[in-house]
Amino acid sequence: MAVSQPRLSRPAVTRPLQQAAEPAVRLSNFVRRFGDNTVIDGLDLSIAPGEFVALLGASGSGKTTLLRTLAGLDPARGQDVKTPDARAVVFQDARLLPWKKVWRNVALGLSGGNVRARAEAALKEVGLSHRLDAWPGTLSGGEAQRTALARALVRAPGLLLLDEPFAALDALTRLKMHDLVLSLWREHAPAVLLVTHDVDEAIALADRVLVLDKGRIAAEERITLDRPRTLDARFQAIRRRLLSQLGVESGPAHGEGHLLAFPTGEVVL
Repeated sequence: MAVSQPRLSRPAVTRPLQQAAEPAVRLSNFVRRFGDNTVIDGLDLSIAPGEFVALLGASGSGKTTLLRTLAGLDPARGQDVKTPDARAVVFQDARLLPWKKVWRNVALGLSGGNVRARAEAALKEVGLSHRLDAWPGTLSGGEAQRTALARALVRAPGLLLLDEPFAALDALTRLKMHDLVLSLWREHAPAVLLVTHDVDEAIALADRVLVLDKGRIAAEERITLDRPRTLDARFQAIRRRLLSQLGVESGPAHGEGHLLAFPTGEVVL
């Protein structure tokens, strides 16, 4: 009688993958114009497989235009743009269909078999196995964003694009979402591009932080701090440099009564 061998589970990714010879994302001398307005001008960008990159920039700097290009929402005909075939986007607004139950929102557009089982597994990963048959209108803001994350990750994307997904959440819910995103990133290892206006959020989450200004990369910071990250002198030095690039007076990191969103779930007053 044949004896079945035990199934070996794949260990979770605890560190970003090493820079590969072939990047997951590459743009070379990329230009985007709308009429006479040049939004992105000669942009060069590469993101390694499994790398977590955060993108900062003032309004109008080209962040959303870049994200839409990488998501395939805006065509890039005739330009040197490489992205994985499997991509997913989580927006600030969860964009759930109110007439479909939670699991059906996650399963939207999935092909192949076991669609409900795959949606349920994704919702379990984000802590929503008890809300499978709920209507979107009954979800809290955090639950709606977790549903949007499940919908993105069920597609096993090689590139996960996050367009300010935590901006509309309260501070404590943001802390929990940071922790969840890092956990899912370690487990699934997609390349990630997070667009945010929050410098502390970018430093707390990313391997590399870029500052976009007038359609070009104006600054880059590689974040070599160990996770979980704390508000130490090195964190504050990175913060000052990034704020300076954004044209903001740094001052004290946080005053009394303010929350610092760290992925550890801790609240720093």
